[in-house]
Amino acid sequence: MRRSFAFKSTLLIILWVLAAIACVQVPARTFWPAAFGALTLPVALGFNVGALLYWLLRSWRVAVLPLLVAVLTWPHFQRGLALHPLHVVPPTSAPGQSVGVLSANVRIFNVYPQLRDGGLNSSRKLIEWIATNPADIICLQEFYNEPKATQDGDVFNAVRRIGPEQAREVFVSKTLTNGIGGEFGLAIFSRFPIVHRGTVSFGKLTQNHAMFADVRLPSGDTVRVFNFHLQSMSMEERDIVDSYSSKAGFERKSRGLLARFRRGMVSRSVQIDSLVHRFERSPYPLLLCADLNDLPYSYSYDQLADRYQNAWASIGNGVGATYNGRLPFVRIDNQFVSSEWTIDDVQVHREVPYSDHFPLTARYRLHAPAPSE
Repeated sequence: MRRSFAFKSTLLIILWVLAAIACVQVPARTFWPAAFGALTLPVALGFNVGALLYWLLRSWRVAVLPLLVAVLTWPHFQRGLALHPLHVVPPTSAPGQSVGVLSANVRIFNVYPQLRDGGLNSSRKLIEWIATNPADIICLQEFYNEPKATQDGDVFNAVRRIGPEQAREVFVSKTLTNGIGGEFGLAIFSRFPIVHRGTVSFGKLTQNHAMFADVRLPSGDTVRVFNFHLQSMSMEERDIVDSYSSKAGFERKSRGLLARFRRGMVSRSVQIDSLVHRFERSPYPLLLCADLNDLPYSYSYDQLADRYQNAWASIGNGVGATYNGRLPFVRIDNQFVSSEWTIDDVQVHREVPYSDHFPLTARYRLHAPAPSE
């Protein structure tokens, strides 16, 4: 009886895994409840590993079932918990065109009063760290720049500090300019020439959007860099924590959170489909940097992971959490590259705590020539 119950439970776990993977494929604009099923995938994969260990001790024949599922779903497992303990970072002199990339959501460099600290210390340190980073290409979300000195001096002249002062070309895609001339939006900085540029709007009702720059490498190859920020859920961290910390908090917060969660998922599914169509038409190798506002077990992430290499999932170790807050194990910032690239190194910089996102850096080598123009 006990073995029969364990066997039936194993079958239910396998069905759960398969159903959750199916949910990942469903865009929220078509059937938004599927997104909740997708979020259970890491739990289902964990239970399948538990079932595998159980049957390895009980019955090798039955163990084949969860083992087969574990092998077939290993790429999905790696999305949330990357395991590459044997990866060795090659020397920078390894053959191929090497490109260092930094991406980060900089939270407008903490310019708002509620984000500031004494002497604008965190703002200064974050801009300085980014400016002096050796990355060849920098992609920033929630970017802010003040071209002219204000009562804060030139602390927030991020374009000058990260761009010309460090011999980088600059492309800023502005979504808003405030009363003192401060610019909000996205930014790409490059030590290599930017030969073409453009923006992708997600519609008039959102400031989230995408931008791209075609960059000419010293080898003569051209690559296309996309920097994008998908729709947020406009959910305060405190509300999320309160919703699961007590029954009263759940009853008070859950309905509003659910509505915002649904709106965010639907918007992101539309935005990522629009972007994927553009990615697929690119004549050049792709470098994609993004704040997805979505977890690795989401439709948005899946559409990218099915087509491109994720830097962390490919060679990283651990969860690779990029969110700097009370919600644990959250990786919403990612870099993806097309098949022409080899991923040599990737790091989440938890030692840089000046935003609510940790910066992500990676190094790539272009091992196939780009098409000629």
